[in-house]
Amino acid sequence: MAEYYLAVDIGASSGRHILGHVEEGKIVLEEVYRFPNEMKKKDGHLCWDLPGLFSQIKEGMKACRAAGKIPVSMGVDTWGVDYVLLDGQGHVLGKTYGYRDHRTTGMDREVYRIVPEEELYARTGIQKQIFNTVYQLMAVLKQEPENMERAERLLMLPDYFHFLLTGNQVSEYTDATSSQLVSPETKQWDRELIGRLGYKDSIFGKLCLPGTKVGVLKKDVEEEVGFSCRVVLPATHDTASAVISVPVISGDCLYISSGTWSLMGTEVDRAICTPESRAHNFTNEGGYGYRFRYLKNIMGLWMIQSVRRELMEKGEDLSFAQLCMLAEESGFSARVDVNDDAFLAPESMTEAIRACCRKTGQREPRTPGELAAVVYGSLAECYGQTAREIETLTGKHFEAIHIVGGGSNAAYLNRLTAQESGKTVYAGPGEATAIGNLAVQMLEDGRFDSLEAVRSCIYDSFGVEKFESERKA
Repeated sequence: MAEYYLAVDIGASSGRHILGHVEEGKIVLEEVYRFPNEMKKKDGHLCWDLPGLFSQIKEGMKACRAAGKIPVSMGVDTWGVDYVLLDGQGHVLGKTYGYRDHRTTGMDREVYRIVPEEELYARTGIQKQIFNTVYQLMAVLKQEPENMERAERLLMLPDYFHFLLTGNQVSEYTDATSSQLVSPETKQWDRELIGRLGYKDSIFGKLCLPGTKVGVLKKDVEEEVGFSCRVVLPATHDTASAVISVPVISGDCLYISSGTWSLMGTEVDRAICTPESRAHNFTNEGGYGYRFRYLKNIMGLWMIQSVRRELMEKGEDLSFAQLCMLAEESGFSARVDVNDDAFLAPESMTEAIRACCRKTGQREPRTPGELAAVVYGSLAECYGQTAREIETLTGKHFEAIHIVGGGSNAAYLNRLTAQESGKTVYAGPGEATAIGNLAVQMLEDGRFDSLEAVRSCIYDSFGVEKFESERKA
């Protein structure tokens, strides 16, 4: 009888429950539940609906029970940087802000008055993004100081869901590194930095590695969902889980975890915290087994997702596959800087793209195909440039790029990426984050004896599609 493992993978636009088991030497996946997710306006701020999300987590677990497939363990992963502050009774203090909320505007300057930007990068190795937890906590200190004072614990969002499931407050390493408050040397919170910034040191608990057992389901949760199981920390940062699933058998590689965000980088043994690395805006986020994910955050498919949503609101219901086809047919050549803050949370992505084209003296895209061509072409150009930057900063040459995640299904973008980078592109698997989440649970349970072994199995289980470049880098 198969032993099942459950990955609860929650992204910024949707969540899914994926059951995995090993059958005839291959990992088999089954999606048992899916639900929508989005930030919601609350008193003028973009916030997450945590009670709603936890309810959906439990509904997906009930679906496992209904299917007669009870997992031996489960784990939750989400995006990074967002968190909750808890009081002594475990209740959330204040709002649970989403990273696209504008309350952090100007908080970088407040942080740099205390810790200069250059020092902050040298200490943490984390790419500056105005929504990083370090800036969000400064907003708490300046705008809601009573919540910082009352707080007894800070938990990143997946840690909070694990707390609701088990009653145990455990902080996971990979997600914590996205806060820009963790030392790449000690692999723990940089408490001297935290103290200087005026944050409450006692709220930061010891960091634990993926594979740590959190506990078992609380009795009330067990009774509601109809079973009990272990809760095991995956790499709770979704990109860290996705990178685990990059199906590389041996050697170094470049990867792109392609979804709402595109995270492009490589794995390194030591963080690269040089001034040159900071100037190119690279980050050193924690990975499985204390590897570092040396990568750059790129705006990603958020742009085309937003364009498609706006088209649907106007009655044009086009799939992503259709948008790719229309983009290729259009031959439209305008390009934008996909990392421009104008694309982070615009009122209209379509108008933001057109405004950027006007500003740079290019023809404005008018049709859906032209808009898609700008997005996909600009992303591919950024991937090519980022690949060259990584090679310069690491001193390594890479022959290939492995694209995992939902964006790996965009064949048109994969071909453009191969051309812009001059490298062979391997695309797949698509459910990379859930697979990486499951892989850690399987490693913890003794199904595999090493990361290399589970990656080899992932390659055999899901395969990849190959896109060759007509030119070589």
